[in-house]
Amino acid sequence: MTNDSHIKNDNIPKQNRTPFFKWLGLFIILIILLITAGAIYESIAERSDSQAYPPPGKLVDVGGYHLHIHCTGHGSPTVVIESGWGDFSSSWGWVQPEVAKTTRVCTYDRAGTGWSEPSPQPRTAREFAKELHSLLANANEHGPYVLVGHSLGAYTTRIYAHDYPNEVAGLVLIDPQNLSTSDNSPTTPAPIPGGNFLLVSLARIGIMRLLAGPLGSIQDLPLKDKEAYAALSVTPRFIQTFLDEGSGMSEGAAQARSITSLGALPLIVLSRGKGLDAQSADSQKRYLQLSTNSQQFFAKNSGHRIMIEQPEAAISAIVKMVELVRK
Repeated sequence: MTNDSHIKNDNIPKQNRTPFFKWLGLFIILIILLITAGAIYESIAERSDSQAYPPPGKLVDVGGYHLHIHCTGHGSPTVVIESGWGDFSSSWGWVQPEVAKTTRVCTYDRAGTGWSEPSPQPRTAREFAKELHSLLANANEHGPYVLVGHSLGAYTTRIYAHDYPNEVAGLVLIDPQNLSTSDNSPTTPAPIPGGNFLLVSLARIGIMRLLAGPLGSIQDLPLKDKEAYAALSVTPRFIQTFLDEGSGMSEGAAQARSITSLGALPLIVLSRGKGLDAQSADSQKRYLQLSTNSQQFFAKNSGHRIMIEQPEAAISAIVKMVELVRK
């Protein structure tokens, strides 16, 4: 028994132990060096990007942190655009300049996305609406507003129109997010359980930046917006916010579902023409029932990101609403 036990506990011959631990130590050192180099690379890249892509709008204090808002054009009503999950002001590079020819239009970045600073508050639709309300007031952008909500932004704009009805003249929902909590469509992916630490850590050492192109996260946008989107959508701050917004999506859907009527508020739903499954089609019909003054249009040649894939359809729907409420 003594000899057998001695053999089992001595699998690595004494003469081989030193090389084994030497290589193990070198491997650990190599990993530490790679992580350090990655962190330095990411830090340098973010500093470089901040100089190459300054915010096109202005940063406004909303209570201890700043949100970025970019307004162009003149006239009333003011169009205010709320982006979907994973998008921010740069995603509207095709749409904003065209709408600005008709009236004033503002895009902005939710806290932690684009050029905006993170918020300490939960990432849910009602919190987004509160922050947007503070942003517009502090930026001196006065209503009445035509609110435009794409995808997840439909939750926010629906709540905003309900909570601040005197400020809203009309509502345009662009392929609005399904309201069902059991929805498993590709446009509403659930956050990866326990993935927050891993993905954010990868972003901190520049891996998400290196993978941005191969993973197809660079959008088909005007060049300056495309480059800004590519740079700002791979930062640790953005990745963390993206995950936090995904975690708050179910609660946001419940908050939006609790609002069952917006009276006779003018409402347009612009739906995608490609890949509109039965569940999404039914959800969008329920959005139409929010108002007694609603209508639906289709972007026949577009999938979910209509503002990028068929921007002329998004522009047309927004301008149509502006003209409608001006009468």
